[in-house]
Amino acid sequence: MINDKEYMIIFNDNNNLTYKKMKKLILCAIVAICGFTTANAQKFGHVNTQEIIQAMPEYTKAKSEIDALQKQYEADLKSMQDELQKKADAFEKEQATLPENIKQRRQTELQEMYQKIQQSYQDNQQALAKASNDKMQAITTKVLDAIKAIGQSGQFVMINEINAGIPYISTTLSTDVTAQVKAKLGLK
Repeated sequence: MINDKEYMIIFNDNNNLTYKKMKKLILCAIVAICGFTTANAQKFGHVNTQEIIQAMPEYTKAKSEIDALQKQYEADLKSMQDELQKKADAFEKEQATLPENIKQRRQTELQEMYQKIQQSYQDNQQALAKASNDKMQAITTKVLDAIKAIGQSGQFVMINEINAGIPYISTTLSTDVTAQVKAKLGLK
């Protein structure tokens, strides 16, 4: 029979053995977890899409087309305003000698011309915005596709726009992929 003193010695020896095994097991688990998280460290990137887009020949072409369209719209409106001014000046000079029915008809014509100019201005602004959006959509899609490709090939978790108003992006802990995206698009 084992007395209490012998039992305590055996129990303590087994307990120390178990404690040492547990200590080794926990240490191995910590090393494995640290190694796993280091091997799978998350990569973050940032990009300046404005810089990329402005370097694209498609952007330069789209901008010049939009500028030309805007100048055409402005010339058309200027022509309409000049015509309105000319008719208004003529009406002012001869309104004292005109019969009342002709005077009212000319005033109505002037008001209709003014409303037509306002409507043309609004239509031109909408057409200009649509043309700009259509041209920029293709450019933006091309840049986003290049960013996604860089993100996938570089195994980035996230790539943020540096100019998006994000309160803080660490440029030391985050990789700038702007040059890589430019290279993917064939830009310098």
